[in-house]
Amino acid sequence: MNIKFGASLLSWITPIWTPEAGKYAIEKTADAGFDLIEVLLPTSMEFNSKEVKKQLKDNGLDVVCSLNLPKEAHIPFYPKVAEKLIKQAIDKTSELETDFLGGVLHSGIGVFSGNPLTENEAEIITEVWGNIADYGREKGVNIGIEPINRYESYVCNKAENVLDLIQKTGKDNLFLHLDTFHMNIEENNFYDPVILADKKLKHLHITESHRGMLGEGTVNWDELFKALKAIDFQGNLVLENFSSSIPGMQQMVSLWQRSPYEAEELAVGSLQFLKSSLNDFVL
Repeated sequence: MNIKFGASLLSWITPIWTPEAGKYAIEKTADAGFDLIEVLLPTSMEFNSKEVKKQLKDNGLDVVCSLNLPKEAHIPFYPKVAEKLIKQAIDKTSELETDFLGGVLHSGIGVFSGNPLTENEAEIITEVWGNIADYGREKGVNIGIEPINRYESYVCNKAENVLDLIQKTGKDNLFLHLDTFHMNIEENNFYDPVILADKKLKHLHITESHRGMLGEGTVNWDELFKALKAIDFQGNLVLENFSSSIPGMQQMVSLWQRSPYEAEELAVGSLQFLKSSLNDFVL
């Protein structure tokens, strides 16, 4: 396996991007011993790529990007708006000289139609994904699409939902981006979705069932590590656990129960758990 260990921007700051907060998150990620940071791009796209690229270089960090579609860019309702926004995110990703954009790129988080995904909606999504895949190829960017739980979207809740739509596009630079928090709600286990995805899996958000310290919740890590070994996983494992010690985080991500850990000890402890457990299991 060829794995890079990363931290999400959300390990250190709320989703509201500012240059100062971004610089802080980059420095904290490097100090904690991660290989890369996942930068959640602001939907405003007010993001100085040149400045951020210098900060990354100064701290010896690799980077990947992500984007979560807002309600006003829900693909089945607003395909042109969504396509434009994703293409802007691809531009920012390319400007940072990295080749991966992940995130919730199938629907606006929190948007519901009141029914399951329809065939017509699936066709609209497939067309948009085909267009952004072509644009991503021009810019040298692969795109990973993250299924999320039923309480946040009706479009793609499981790995197979994303993989089926990717297959319909016929594009080979679209990939699956899994998240153990959502898998814990929607999947039957942590093994089968990884095996189903195989080489289409490029990126994982690693977090506990309660978004806290790894190993202290209900995620079956042994199942996950066994599956990653079976497919010879080549990609990123990015921590996305949240601490209520970060001002505004509780309100942003509905983290109503107070965290027993400060942000730094949560990130460092989770990275240690991940490296130790994965190493023991693989060896």
